Amino acid sequence: MIDTEGGARTWHKTACILCSQNCGIEVELEGRHLAKIRGDKAHPASQGYACEKAQRLDYYQNASGRLTSPLRRRADGTFEEIDWDTAIREIAAKLAHVRDTHGGDTIFYYGGGGQGNHLGGAYSRATRAALGSIYSSNALAQEKTGEFWVDGQLYGKPRCHTSGDFEHAEVALFIGKNPWQSHGLPRARVVLKELAGDPARALIVIDPRRTETAAMADHHLQVRPGGDPFVLAALLAVLVQEDLVDHDFLRDRTTGFETIKEALVAISIADYAARAGVPEAQVREVARRIARAKGGVATYEDLGVQQAPHSTLNSYLEKLLYLVTGNFAKRGAMNIHSHIAPLVGGSAKDYTTPVGGHRIIGGMVPCNVIADEILSDHPKRFRAMLVESANPAHSLAESARMRAAFEALELTVVIDVAMTETARLADYVLPAASQFEKWEATFFNLEFPNNVFQLRAPLLPPLEGTLGEPEIHRRLVRALGALRDEDLTELHAAAATGRAALAPAFFAASARNPMLGKLAPVVLLEVLGPTLPPGAAATAALWGAAHLCAMSFAASVKRAGFDGVGPALGEQLFDAMLSERSGVTFTIDDYEETWRRIETKDKRIRLAVPELLGELATLPAEPAGPSDLAFPFVLSAGERRSSTANTIFRDPAWRKKDAAGALRMSPIDAARLGIVDGGRARVTTKAGSVIATVELTETLQAGHASLPNGLGVDYADASGNTAVHGIAPNELTSSGDRDWIAGTPWHKHVPARIEAV
Repeated sequence: MIDTEGGARTWHKTACILCSQNCGIEVELEGRHLAKIRGDKAHPASQGYACEKAQRLDYYQNASGRLTSPLRRRADGTFEEIDWDTAIREIAAKLAHVRDTHGGDTIFYYGGGGQGNHLGGAYSRATRAALGSIYSSNALAQEKTGEFWVDGQLYGKPRCHTSGDFEHAEVALFIGKNPWQSHGLPRARVVLKELAGDPARALIVIDPRRTETAAMADHHLQVRPGGDPFVLAALLAVLVQEDLVDHDFLRDRTTGFETIKEALVAISIADYAARAGVPEAQVREVARRIARAKGGVATYEDLGVQQAPHSTLNSYLEKLLYLVTGNFAKRGAMNIHSHIAPLVGGSAKDYTTPVGGHRIIGGMVPCNVIADEILSDHPKRFRAMLVESANPAHSLAESARMRAAFEALELTVVIDVAMTETARLADYVLPAASQFEKWEATFFNLEFPNNVFQLRAPLLPPLEGTLGEPEIHRRLVRALGALRDEDLTELHAAAATGRAALAPAFFAASARNPMLGKLAPVVLLEVLGPTLPPGAAATAALWGAAHLCAMSFAASVKRAGFDGVGPALGEQLFDAMLSERSGVTFTIDDYEETWRRIETKDKRIRLAVPELLGELATLPAEPAGPSDLAFPFVLSAGERRSSTANTIFRDPAWRKKDAAGALRMSPIDAARLGIVDGGRARVTTKAGSVIATVELTETLQAGHASLPNGLGVDYADASGNTAVHGIAPNELTSSGDRDWIAGTPWHKHVPARIEAV
């Protein structure tokens, strides 16, 4: 392309890293700055789409707080710079001491990559294996584990995750989800406009707030905060009581319908609609619209219901809506997608945390119990923590308690690009290369029927003094003595003859020495890495993932244009990952694939979940008003706005509006409390108190207020001084307020008191 002054303009392909969509983008560089950014039209999923937030990515890449040297905490709490060899040697020795004294299971791992920063997290498996560390968690355990648990109950295993075919759906239902701001599906705003503009299709939103998406909807069920299980149960009751279910589907493909029917027949639709704060006539109209859809119903539940009371029950009721109407394994409906790497572990069996006995779902310890698993005298309490590309001291509920937990640990090591709130509590901080300075990828491959993967090449060399996570983990594994040169002699020889010889050699070596299999990412980095294109050694871990994908989804990989038998299919897929800078469609599914991905023994969906039907039966006895009159408001702590993103943006200069990160509330409440637009209010919860600037909005009901996400982090201001902008929402949340099954926090439903200042 030629610029306006006639000079050649070079665009580099990469991806946005601000949400799970990771839209393909193209970047023009000026020195080390991301000077111009546009959507990549060649990206098979985003197709040139990118929201306005991607334009601000230089604020991440060139943030003033970038770390460029390993840091060690002094006795007085300050930090000193040390060299990499010293840092790796000391960290390995101290982690080994915790392992040898208390057991590797007392070393807890948190992270594995932020949005779009997943490739490095794959290498952490090797470090954890070298230490015998078995407990871990990440941000998904704040959001999705209740949904994953329900997937396991219905479809056999938590990894049977479903996605909606919104491109083709006749009816799209969003529950606690505002894709206009939070996206969550490719080309979200384009798809929303198409849905809203087609009279033959319907857009339905269940949300207590009149969001941007709700304002476009054909039907907005504006529930009272916390009323979601009542409205979802009422919708199901209409479907059952008016006999609007798909009897053929239920007979041929499911078990347990009679059990759930018995529960739903007993529901008073009028009473439940009233408890939800929604007119009964509107509930019936929406249920009937779902039932008569011939072109498929696709649903999307998100944090609005996944971080609120009854969150796992909400997930269950949402899934029953599309299942009882037969909107599964077909065009425009819900399907089980493929993956390069599964979001969660494959075990359907529950296991528990060592101190509190809390359920672990998909391999993730509930975030709300992490502090409990540290602040204890139990012999198997967590004693050391390795945190990677995550900031749990800021992002987890009840930050004050999390800070106390970090102070109680014997050792904390943080790997990150910036001096985060968690890094400030660490004993060692290791500076990572940014997401645009290394090979990277995202494993949020959630689409159906076409699923896309993008491997991103670095745009820039790493800042001096930083390392990519794969190399950090390689050095730790070596320093721990888990891998020796002689362990790799045969594998180096095999790799020298080509990748075709490496796979059988690797499996044979792992059979003789099982630890090699556990250290596979680092083993491949050392053995396969040098044979890959210059600088691309860190992509070695993807070689194994490509082969596993090709074996698991062979027919779908072939539909995507790959051929070959056995290992040849995986090799082709890996080559495409390495070469296609705009990403590659790695699977194309037919709708019958969904049935092959169900992991129940009889391939039937198990509709009846006793624990959740028991919880459903308790709803009528639930108090209708606030549980504590001292806190009459419901505060949503962490609303996504056009002016907010995740906390990799630390400097607020990127934000063009809502500079104060305002507390939004209804004019009705403000008038009653004597609060004016732009004025100040004190927000108090049982965990803490803050003062916020107020923005009045008709989009909120009386009794409901919200604070934005992504604020309350420190940064270096123009004078070089440390400053904090906005409110950290988790100074107000409570770790004790959590779902009884999954332990997910109630960030979107915090009892609060608001007073004029």
